[in-house]
Amino acid sequence: MALGAPYITTAVFKSQYLKLDTASDDDEIDDVLDEVSEEIESHTGRQFNDAGSATLRRFYREDAELVYVDDFHTTAGLVIATDEDDDGVAETTWSASDYQLEPLNGVVEGQPGWPFWTIRAVGDKRFPLARRATVHVTAQWGWAAVPPRVVQACKILAAETLKLRDAPLGVAGFGDFGVVRVRDNPKAANKLAPLVRTPVLAVAREDTGE
Repeated sequence: MALGAPYITTAVFKSQYLKLDTASDDDEIDDVLDEVSEEIESHTGRQFNDAGSATLRRFYREDAELVYVDDFHTTAGLVIATDEDDDGVAETTWSASDYQLEPLNGVVEGQPGWPFWTIRAVGDKRFPLARRATVHVTAQWGWAAVPPRVVQACKILAAETLKLRDAPLGVAGFGDFGVVRVRDNPKAANKLAPLVRTPVLAVAREDTGE
């Protein structure tokens, strides 16, 4: 399942893309949109929904002055702390003057609206190296708004998946054929290409309190 809600609703997909107004196939379309959204997340290495609240995740550093994290779009609720003695507890909380968030101003290649995914040390503090993930970041993960490219790719992949059946919306479930992969659909791949993230070596997990 996708990490958040599908990137287009069943109602919008049916009305704008399939030109349907019946509810008989809603359950199947729900499944397709959810699975296609998951495929987009896997292909891009990103989750585009807004988490809605700040939660803790932990990361390994890239080097003493740099750490790559999951996307977050606001500094509201942002807390950056480090585990200095590798005991799993973050003892040192960083102030805003200790770090710089990038991409600067949320702009990439002249286009605004991007989230932050890089934290750079610019003061006296450094990210410690240890066996554990020593950088603890509490943030509101995700994007402020789902990019139009993602919505379009979701439509394209869902429509192609549904067309794999012998008859329109009626014979076999999509599970019999599988979801169309981004790499197998040039149109979807081109839409998502600017959003694909280079795999991050940092290990992230959402804190469960365990």
